[in-house]
Amino acid sequence: MATDEVVYATVFEGLVRLDAQGTVKPLLATWWEVSPDGLIYTFHLRDGASFQDGTPFDASIVKFSLERAIAPNSTNVQKQALSVIRQVEVVDPRTVRLHLASPDSNLLYTLAWGDSVMVSPKSAGSLATAPVGTGPFRFAGWRRGDTVTLARNDSYWGAPAKLKTVRFKFIADPAAAFAAIKTHEVDAFPDYPAPENLAQLRADPALKVVTASSEGEVILAMNERTGPLADVRVRRALQHALDRRAIIDGAMYGYGTPIGSHFPPQNAAYVDLTGLYPHDLAKAKALLAQAGYPNGLDLTLKLPPPNYARRSGEIVAAQLAQAGVRVKIENIEWAQWLDQVYGRHAFDLTIVSHAEPMDYAIYDKADYYFGYHSDAFHTLMQALKGATDEGQRTAILDQIQRRIADDAVNGFLFQFPRLGVFDARLKDFWVNSQTQTIDLHVASFDGDGAAEAAGKAKNGSVSAILGGVLVLAVLGGLTLLAARFGVAWLGGRAAVMVLTLLAASLMVFAIIQIVPGDPAAYMLGLNASPEAVANLRQQMGLEGPAAQRYLAWLVGMLHGDLGVSYTYQTPVAALVAERVGVSLPLALLAVGLSIVIGAPIGALAAARRGKATDTVVMGLTQVGVAIPNFWFAVLLVMVFSIGLRWVSAGGFPGWEAGLIPALKALALPAVALAAPQAAIIARVTRSALIDTLAEDWMRTARAKGLTASQALWRHGLPNALIPILTILGLQFPFLLAGGVIIENVFFLPGLGRLVLQAITQRDLIVVQGVVMLLVFAVVATNFLVDVAYVLVDPRLRRRGS
Repeated sequence: MATDEVVYATVFEGLVRLDAQGTVKPLLATWWEVSPDGLIYTFHLRDGASFQDGTPFDASIVKFSLERAIAPNSTNVQKQALSVIRQVEVVDPRTVRLHLASPDSNLLYTLAWGDSVMVSPKSAGSLATAPVGTGPFRFAGWRRGDTVTLARNDSYWGAPAKLKTVRFKFIADPAAAFAAIKTHEVDAFPDYPAPENLAQLRADPALKVVTASSEGEVILAMNERTGPLADVRVRRALQHALDRRAIIDGAMYGYGTPIGSHFPPQNAAYVDLTGLYPHDLAKAKALLAQAGYPNGLDLTLKLPPPNYARRSGEIVAAQLAQAGVRVKIENIEWAQWLDQVYGRHAFDLTIVSHAEPMDYAIYDKADYYFGYHSDAFHTLMQALKGATDEGQRTAILDQIQRRIADDAVNGFLFQFPRLGVFDARLKDFWVNSQTQTIDLHVASFDGDGAAEAAGKAKNGSVSAILGGVLVLAVLGGLTLLAARFGVAWLGGRAAVMVLTLLAASLMVFAIIQIVPGDPAAYMLGLNASPEAVANLRQQMGLEGPAAQRYLAWLVGMLHGDLGVSYTYQTPVAALVAERVGVSLPLALLAVGLSIVIGAPIGALAAARRGKATDTVVMGLTQVGVAIPNFWFAVLLVMVFSIGLRWVSAGGFPGWEAGLIPALKALALPAVALAAPQAAIIARVTRSALIDTLAEDWMRTARAKGLTASQALWRHGLPNALIPILTILGLQFPFLLAGGVIIENVFFLPGLGRLVLQAITQRDLIVVQGVVMLLVFAVVATNFLVDVAYVLVDPRLRRRGS
């Protein structure tokens, strides 16, 4: 979905498009004709259009693009729908003719989706990482997991875009979204994730809030293959038990439109069927009794992660309970949902939004996850495909909606709202679209026709420089260690590290293999054909014996090759290197701050043991340990970003923007991470120093004339370093990727956020690579801590020799 929203209608274009009312309009095709039998579509193409790589757009491009989409090895989500095309005939450079295997009036709508865009043969092989199209914007840069930058296409065939540069940022956390729009870190948030604070944003005169219906139907899906839900009376009873307005008010804070069937209210063919099943508990109980359940029944409701599903699920369960339906809620992750609900149909009820436009055809799939089958509905769908007249299509769509509703296939809850928050100066930003797109062609700011952006990313060169410096530092360090401790000691430690990493790699690979969820199915979505999923699995290298894949991965790691990300289509090593450039400095800053703050405070408390200072310090450290760092992070944003406007609310400009801007972006996240760690170090330092102060040699130092403070700092603290070093050794790997929540709050493109996204998206090759990096970080940190032990404690040095 996000891919279409970023590049469809901005970079890529299709033959036709849909307007806000769902009407097919010309785009790269200026007009078209349909033969009386519905088997031939003739498109007349726009003259003067060309791709951003210089390739002219003509009929041969249409032939290449459509044949590529329906090729045997295609992974196109709409391959099955487009496969009705039997032949693509080039009549002349400006005319192309599509011959269909059977009439299908849905073809024009399918051609208006992002899956049917025109692509250049010259750049088709690199579209995943460097998209090239005919649109009003061209691809300018991508900081993976953080920002995509588009620049105006000055050679566009139509009126040029008014915005000079557009940046897309990816922010999922509601607190981060609020901070980003409130501080104007972003100018537009067309899919704002937190309806609970829209009222507060409306009160800001510098912002405007826009609401509309999306294409997403939120349904209480029912598994009607067997059991009570196979009885239409039970399904109708559940419909009568639902109070849709109460669900919308409770789960979506009043935003959303009640629906009575699987059809968007904004479509011209919409029929309002919300009155078919009014909220009526007596009617619900009567229907259950008629079906043989006078005492109610027990069902399980499996809920995926989105807030709308979890919130709605709680309300739905309470409403069904009033009708005697006892619902057990199970909260599951997306991979489990795809496996259990969508794949194996192991569920009774679930709540999900079907966001694909005009996706009522799913009710004609007998093997679809809710298992509905109706000969009458199938007849309607066949008639719809053959209807070339718009009035005839509208009449059939009326019957389709009524059939789904009469059969109470699912509990139709509400049309998901499109919630947008924008800079008040921004105008002509197309919010409501029938397809997954953000149309920015005519968008502009009042009094300013362009929005400037920072320069292109230079992460590759910066990463290379940092990598070279790191290699030199490691080689120099190993040479010094060998000279200091001996080659035998160093070799023994290295052997332990290698064996640990090998065992970890085997364990990581084995665990990844049994994790539920198919990466290919996740990436292609609910409506992908099994053939497309199988093709993508083959391309990802997910087929073949596990032992062979493990050995290939292990050999690749030895050569610095961690594989290619399924999601980003980028080498994992390069992806990880980008993220380490954020997470490593952040972790080092947090460790440094925790030491600078925690150690002196702990020493002060030890020196004032039993006094008021000690009590106050220990109380503060107890609070520091108890306060969740993500809550502290939100508080820092509210005070220093939204309130005082001293620093940015989040994001990372990149090291190429300069040292000061980069450090400013990491300042608040480092403080949020360091606070609880500083409290722990303070408590450990205090405890270690108290033990040290009781030693005989400390009394001897005092007897020789040192003051208590001098004895503490000269002799006490150095001898208390062992437990402090142990804590630091445990903290650093945690800070390197354990700040995933902090990275989400500040929308930083770090390792923690990368691995969380990879797990969610089932990008298993990235998960393997990041986990192995973290294992190496733990092993290397333990090695450095061991070295530090020997350096600070002469007794260990003598034992080692």
